[in-house]
Amino acid sequence: MDRKTAWEKYNKKQRQEVMTFAEEYRQFISECKTERECVKEFIKLAKNQGFKDLKTIIDGKKKLKAGDKVYLNNMGKALALFVIGREPLENGMNILGAHIDSPRLDLKQNPLYEESGLAMMDTHYYGGIKKYQWVTLPMALHGVVATKDKVIELNIGEKELDPVFGVSDLLIHLAADQMDKKVAKAVKGEALDICVGSIPLKGEEKDAVKKNILKILKDSYGIEEEDFISAEIEVVPAGAARDYGFDRSMIMGYGQDDRVCAYPSFRALMSVSSLRKTGVCLLVDKEEIGSVGATGMHSRFFENTVAEILNCMGCYDELTLRRAMSRSRVLSSDVSAGFDPNYPDVSDKNNSAYMGKGMVFNKYTGSRGKSGSNDASAEYIGDLRRILDKEKVSYQTSELGKVDQGGGGTIAYILANYGMQVIDSGVAVHNMHAPWEITSKADIYEALRGYEAFLREA
Repeated sequence: MDRKTAWEKYNKKQRQEVMTFAEEYRQFISECKTERECVKEFIKLAKNQGFKDLKTIIDGKKKLKAGDKVYLNNMGKALALFVIGREPLENGMNILGAHIDSPRLDLKQNPLYEESGLAMMDTHYYGGIKKYQWVTLPMALHGVVATKDKVIELNIGEKELDPVFGVSDLLIHLAADQMDKKVAKAVKGEALDICVGSIPLKGEEKDAVKKNILKILKDSYGIEEEDFISAEIEVVPAGAARDYGFDRSMIMGYGQDDRVCAYPSFRALMSVSSLRKTGVCLLVDKEEIGSVGATGMHSRFFENTVAEILNCMGCYDELTLRRAMSRSRVLSSDVSAGFDPNYPDVSDKNNSAYMGKGMVFNKYTGSRGKSGSNDASAEYIGDLRRILDKEKVSYQTSELGKVDQGGGGTIAYILANYGMQVIDSGVAVHNMHAPWEITSKADIYEALRGYEAFLREA
């Protein structure tokens, strides 16, 4: 049961494959820091692999057959991709499900104000974060501004000559009271406002700095203050993901929860062509806040998409749809907490995920007495062991910390509501939900290999 590190099994060629795939992933997370950017990039890559927009199939009243590749975009924030298998869809699908949203700061709808000669923007944090980790960092603005007649895309702070933004912190010389507070209260949510400027506009007496920022926004981007009402702008750590460690064995970057699983899930589906069962890569939004809303897993988007595909195959009815859903198998591809030698007390060493030892399976998540978890069946896990061992994929099992230490969840339980076989499967992470998270390149590569094997049912 003592799993060896995956690095030990690689020959020179395999190690190069690990590094090459990891570099492609590093570039992806450096460029795609929002769910919208992920969907846009994934669609571009999918089209290059011959995937067709399902809407064109539906509108053209065309038929789908085995080997066809289609995708459906959900409001630019979620995406479902299918490779149609040889078996009837009612026999079920093999689904890789991941989320592409990550913890961050969002600009409020009326964000811009001036205080003490500084222009500030008001934020509302998204997802579970330690607020103190998000101060004093260079931050970038990513998102869209929908005016009354067009949509403007923003990406400010990533290029070398771009300005960056940030949340200030209290200097240590005056922080006696702050340092006496509990960590959870040392930085308040309403104190996570970003500073965006300090030069006043000439000729203005009131809010002159704010007015200068508005002039810059108007001149440079065509944005009026009122346009923030219909904007979605995310404040994220600025800068590219980096190799981590002398040996470059790891990656440090923003948003690896859960793009470190979404990217290999997507790439696994791109690598297959002829499948027995229909293969699916399902990439959803809003997992970090409960999978709610029209782009979250609780929506009917995926179920409706499967219904449309059945209709395009000429075999839609309610019973067939229910059978297709209930007979499916899922890897809920989400991250797990990696064992951290700096904080060993929160983990059960015999039931923890370790960096470099392969993809991770969590039979259950939840908290306390497994509350809120999907608990995968022994039979399903046994079959996954057969598949992965045949392909010599490195994998390990884990729990999310010691019993009663905390807990968490994924989209697994939502898909399980259809009667699907589901288990959490992903990559171990250090610094989870922090602005900069850490993963092992070997684990990312083994996740890719595991997802490919799952789709092919080796």
